[in-house]
Amino acid sequence: MRPVATLYNEKLKAFPESLWQQLVEFQERRQNYLGEVFCYQVRDKTLEVQNRKLSLSGLNIPKVAVPRFESWSEIVRWLGLENFPGEFPYTSGVFPFKRENEDPTRMFAGEGTSERTNRRFHYVAKDQPATRLSTAFDSVTLYGSDPHRRPDIYGKVGNAGVSVCTLDDAKRLYSGFDLITPNTSVSMTINGPAPTILAFFMNAATDQQVERHLRESGRLESAKKTIAARWQSQGIPAPEYRMEVPDGNNGLGLGLLGLSGAELVDAETYGRIRDEVLQNVRGTVQADILKEDQAQNTCIFSTGFAMRMMGDIQEFFTNYRVRNFYSVSISGYHIAEAGANPISQVAFTLANGFTIIEYYLARGLSINGFAQNLSYFFSNGMDPEYAVIGRVARRIFAVALRDFYGADERSQKLKYHIQTSGRSLHAMEMDFNDIRTTLQALYAIYDNCNSLHTNAYDEAITTPTQESVRRALAIQLIISRELGQAFNQNPLQGSFLIEELTDLVEEAILSEFVRLSERGGVFGAMETMYQRNKIQEESLLYETLKHSGELPLVGINTFLNPAPQTEDEEIELARSTEDEKQWQIRDLEHFQSFHAETREKALDQLRKAALHGGNTFAALMDCAKVCSLGQVTQELYQLGGQYRRNM
Repeated sequence: MRPVATLYNEKLKAFPESLWQQLVEFQERRQNYLGEVFCYQVRDKTLEVQNRKLSLSGLNIPKVAVPRFESWSEIVRWLGLENFPGEFPYTSGVFPFKRENEDPTRMFAGEGTSERTNRRFHYVAKDQPATRLSTAFDSVTLYGSDPHRRPDIYGKVGNAGVSVCTLDDAKRLYSGFDLITPNTSVSMTINGPAPTILAFFMNAATDQQVERHLRESGRLESAKKTIAARWQSQGIPAPEYRMEVPDGNNGLGLGLLGLSGAELVDAETYGRIRDEVLQNVRGTVQADILKEDQAQNTCIFSTGFAMRMMGDIQEFFTNYRVRNFYSVSISGYHIAEAGANPISQVAFTLANGFTIIEYYLARGLSINGFAQNLSYFFSNGMDPEYAVIGRVARRIFAVALRDFYGADERSQKLKYHIQTSGRSLHAMEMDFNDIRTTLQALYAIYDNCNSLHTNAYDEAITTPTQESVRRALAIQLIISRELGQAFNQNPLQGSFLIEELTDLVEEAILSEFVRLSERGGVFGAMETMYQRNKIQEESLLYETLKHSGELPLVGINTFLNPAPQTEDEEIELARSTEDEKQWQIRDLEHFQSFHAETREKALDQLRKAALHGGNTFAALMDCAKVCSLGQVTQELYQLGGQYRRNM
């Protein structure tokens, strides 16, 4: 009989080398987490993190708890399905640790004019170590229109979002925030007219730095005089900040109101500044036209032309090395708000993402050139599946990007923003809404979301007030800064329930992929309105169970208030004022009149790009300097066609 050692060595030689390497690295990585300090690399920076945090009781709480497996089979299985945070398949997170000097806070704001929203931005950003702004636009802007006195438009100007129709609006909206610093990022929830709004934003960011250049070279006051003289020569009042500048706004971005920085410095200087801005600006534009067709309904251009413009944005980003701004936020939030359950939300969203990847690849773009510019946006809720949607999405995405597309490590990492459910907010017993939002925020933070918006309790009936926004922000700050379990950054790993839920949700999503494939993929399914019908069926089920009481909702169909709120009790509603509407229309007319002579040349360049295979977004970057949103939209209708739903 051969010695055991001989048998052992023979079996060891047959062991796959990659698997053996994993086992060795597992032991090394585990020891790294058990030590005092963990070092890891992010791009060209080496970061050091203390592995433990001291509780008031004097215990050292691990920031990342590691498994105690010794069995090789258990270790290999865990590495394949879970692994450490920041390691493939990124089930527990795409980074080894969270940033300790930055909460995942990203609060959604938008109301009235750009000045009023700018005031709200400075309020929610006050005393925050990082500035994360999230912009809500009014329905006039969402549909690519300009403010107008027409009754069907006038009443919507600045309501339920901010009105933005010119470059000057964008400059005022983000004034006082340095848009190219590493700790500032801006998210814009806009889809149909997203290319134009994005062009406004990029121009506003560029003009901030032109303004800084002029100030540092002692020429800013001269530039302001040039702008004033230009407007005065046409007999039109120059644009200005139309309210008192809020606390915290240092005026950056307001110095060049009325004129593009391209007209105030030489072409070489402007090009250098623009390129620097594009390479450093951080943020996200939603620009997901697929979920608009399936759920939210703010499509304005034909689907093919809208996809073409999405591709043009990404191509522009690739050419100008825009690496820190996400060209699309592939969104499940609106799918869920329209009624989809968490399985359908994630399945449709990931499928839309893979469809966008296939389209970009078909345009000749490199997977590693654009995959890192993709981000995702999910809704949260009370269902058990919501506890693991981030884990499942990261795992499916990582496997697909590595094994099917051959993408590099950075491209395999799915990063997502999550927002607590608006559909779970109720006008009855509104004070209970904060409780629901708190529980949903727990789901999100424990699942290692990359950023989080917590809804205000009064959003069931109105744009949130300053008081309700403060409460909503406090929810996630209390969890992140006070709750002891949040000292740990992988609290879900090792739970029998979480592992079972993760596998069940992943299997259900993959089954939905099969159903989509059987219908010709995402576009084929859209042709027969499969996604819309499924969302409606799931919404009907929710409403039926809610009304029958089978789905208990506290304060709605159970635990009812014996003394409900009477109709005559007043509730503050946030609405844009008459002055704000008039300001927008007046300044729009002034802008259009001032740029009347230069507008046609810019639109002609857009026509040539659209009709002769050029990059429409590059042309929009110039149009944004002299055209209003509505003027660009009308031109694009002629070039690419308006949206028509397939019936």
